[in-house]
Amino acid sequence: MQDLFSSAYHDDHNGPEPASKASAAAPLAVRMRPRSLDEIVGQQHLLTPGSPLRKLTETTGPANVGPSSIMLYGPPGTGKTTLAHVISQAPNRKFVELSAISAGVKDVRRVMEQALDDRDLYGRTTILFLDEIHRFNKAQQDALLPGVENRWVVLVAATTENPSFSVVAPLLSRSIMLTLEPLSDSDIGVLIDRAVVEERGLNNTIELDDEARDYLIRMAQGDARRALTTLEAAAGVSIDQAETDARKPIVTIDHAAQAMDQAVLRYDKDGDQHYDVISAFIKSIRGSDVDAALHYLARMIHAGEDARYIARRLIVHASEDIGMADPSALQTAVAAAQAVQLIGMPEGRIPLAQAVVHLATAPKSNAAYDGINQALADVQSGRAGLVPKPLRDAHYAGAKALGHGVGYKYPHSYPHSIVAQQYLPDELRGRRYYNPTTNGHEHTISERVERLRAVINNEPPPTPPATDSTTSQRPSSEAQSSSEKDPSD
Repeated sequence: MQDLFSSAYHDDHNGPEPASKASAAAPLAVRMRPRSLDEIVGQQHLLTPGSPLRKLTETTGPANVGPSSIMLYGPPGTGKTTLAHVISQAPNRKFVELSAISAGVKDVRRVMEQALDDRDLYGRTTILFLDEIHRFNKAQQDALLPGVENRWVVLVAATTENPSFSVVAPLLSRSIMLTLEPLSDSDIGVLIDRAVVEERGLNNTIELDDEARDYLIRMAQGDARRALTTLEAAAGVSIDQAETDARKPIVTIDHAAQAMDQAVLRYDKDGDQHYDVISAFIKSIRGSDVDAALHYLARMIHAGEDARYIARRLIVHASEDIGMADPSALQTAVAAAQAVQLIGMPEGRIPLAQAVVHLATAPKSNAAYDGINQALADVQSGRAGLVPKPLRDAHYAGAKALGHGVGYKYPHSYPHSIVAQQYLPDELRGRRYYNPTTNGHEHTISERVERLRAVINNEPPPTPPATDSTTSQRPSSEAQSSSEKDPSD
């Protein structure tokens, strides 16, 4: 048991070894770990004056240690462990780190007992950093309650899963939950630049070209640890491959790609590649080439394109280019967008791929898209006209005197809930905006729309399409005269 805690306990009042004193053999991400809140990049919404984190790091004694515990909730590489180490640097602190993967109830109780002794005998507050608290079962979490409630320890718990679903209610109610956001591209850029030049980092021993820097930022996807780990590996590749007479090795995008053991795609999220690939993606779906569509989807995913952006494009495409030819396409696209929000990446690629296959293989129609554009063009050009009086609001006193609502025919009072009546303004009477195709489900809608328009406009019913001999020979009992046929069928 002693072995478990020999590496976890830091008895020095200054907590764990500061990053400035970290061994040169330590990983770059460890050496570059911020030493104070002021060095932290990103998460500024948690670092305002008077915030729980500020109170935890600015205290001068155990009597004023701020909140009893905090939950740091966020994706990997956003600074949860870093914040815990910064907190541990405050005066009169003892830093204890446990992993939910290896620690049990006995380990937790032992920490609590030692923390109580340190508080009462030495006036020292124990910071208990518990990584991946969502892996603790109920009994293990319950063992934390006495120490947290009585402030024997200041619990700093980190998790990548929503504590509302993974932490027991009593412990959650005694904690302040702080949500960490993925770092922005500019934040990652700051960290990379700092690591290249600072003495504790790469100490200007290499140069990083702009294309490689952009690639590292893109592939990091908001994860600072991933960015620095890849930078360190790329620097190693560059140094190994450098010419012996080179003044300083230059890290290129190829070095970065070798470090990640992945092929490089020339894809600038703000440049031509971004627009060219998304254009080819949409045009491949519109052209019903499912293989090309999946190819361009893979290129975007591999290049780190925002999955939410891809999902939004699919939603637009489902209505713009498929529409009523397959109404379920929009449902699939929306479901894929919701799935991406819920599960994130890389698993989000699976519902995205399903939506792409559905949309690419679906029958196509842009009739709804054209319809709203034509209607908007008329409105914008002044072709609007007055609402017909029978359709105007008639619920208030005096409406009838103005003729509002007079003569309105309530469709449900007529056969098949359809009746001849003018709905468009006089200036637009007879105007047709929706012109359905005969593709997919819209083939049925096309026939229905023509029958509906005939009844509404009091016109002769449309001529039914020619039928083959097998259809015309069906029993008369199954036939339905045009006068009896529901125009909405």
